[in-house]
Amino acid sequence: MKVTVKANANIALTKYWGKKDAALKTPWNSSTSVTLDGLETTTTVEFDKKYKKDEFVLDGKEFGPETDEFKEVKEQLDIIRGKAKIKDNAKVVSNNNFPTAAGFASSASGLAALTFAASKAAGLNLSTKELSIISRMGSGSASRSLIDGFAIWHRGSAKDGSDSFAEQIAPKEHWPEFRILGCVISKNAKKIKSRAGMAQSVKTSPIFEQWYTNAEKDAQAMVKLIKEKKFEELGKLAQSNCILMHACAMTTQPPVIYWAPGTLEVMHKVLEMQDEGMKCYFTMDGGPQVKIICLASDVPKIKAALKEIEYVHEVIECKPGLGPRVVKENLF
Repeated sequence: MKVTVKANANIALTKYWGKKDAALKTPWNSSTSVTLDGLETTTTVEFDKKYKKDEFVLDGKEFGPETDEFKEVKEQLDIIRGKAKIKDNAKVVSNNNFPTAAGFASSASGLAALTFAASKAAGLNLSTKELSIISRMGSGSASRSLIDGFAIWHRGSAKDGSDSFAEQIAPKEHWPEFRILGCVISKNAKKIKSRAGMAQSVKTSPIFEQWYTNAEKDAQAMVKLIKEKKFEELGKLAQSNCILMHACAMTTQPPVIYWAPGTLEVMHKVLEMQDEGMKCYFTMDGGPQVKIICLASDVPKIKAALKEIEYVHEVIECKPGLGPRVVKENLF
């Protein structure tokens, strides 16, 4: 069967940086996020005996078996094939409507869309929890893109990883005025992928233990702030959590530095607006792009301020978004 799915990226409000179990892809700490309306991956998957081998096309480019991208996709397909007890090869075609591998969580939306589409195409009817666990094996943050609105990905403690999955904190309707402004600083793929960067941080950062211990506390605190819609406290916590994550990355050997000159320009502009009484806060994942957490009423003022920064190529406004869904228009 051929199935096409749209899945949205998410931005971590409190971060995940470092796997505790590399085989099970379980994290050292829990993390929280909001799924983003507008940042979408569309993926079509078809299992069929007519395919002599697995095929993968992303944004119009075909990736061969020697590439990391193909290997990640094949790993997910193999998990699905094993569960469905099928052996057919698959064709996977995927498109992002935002920069790929540049710090906008394209791996999260991509692996969520792939897992959801492949499971349906293989005839499986899996729960959100099961899908979250499978997508985690491809990309940790993808487990959160399975969730509508606001999510927590539990670090879990079971030896088999069965309790490390994402679940909803609140639906997208819970906070309709919540906004994320994604500032596109660079459309180039980052030089150090998050998976490689965090693996080095686990091994070499002298503040790694401090990072994940604090991050677990932050995640639990963030759940309460989301439920109670305490915006100012949420923004401050997200901003400080982000800084500590990047401090952990920067103190890795060799240093993992994702910030670009434009990243710092936007951060300073946000801090300047905070000094002027504006309730807006910055956060970044593994990449140079800055996301600004704000409320809908402040969006026009913030966008006007960002226009003054030459490094900002584009500002993408996002509301809380949906989890993955099947669509009728196939990509092939």
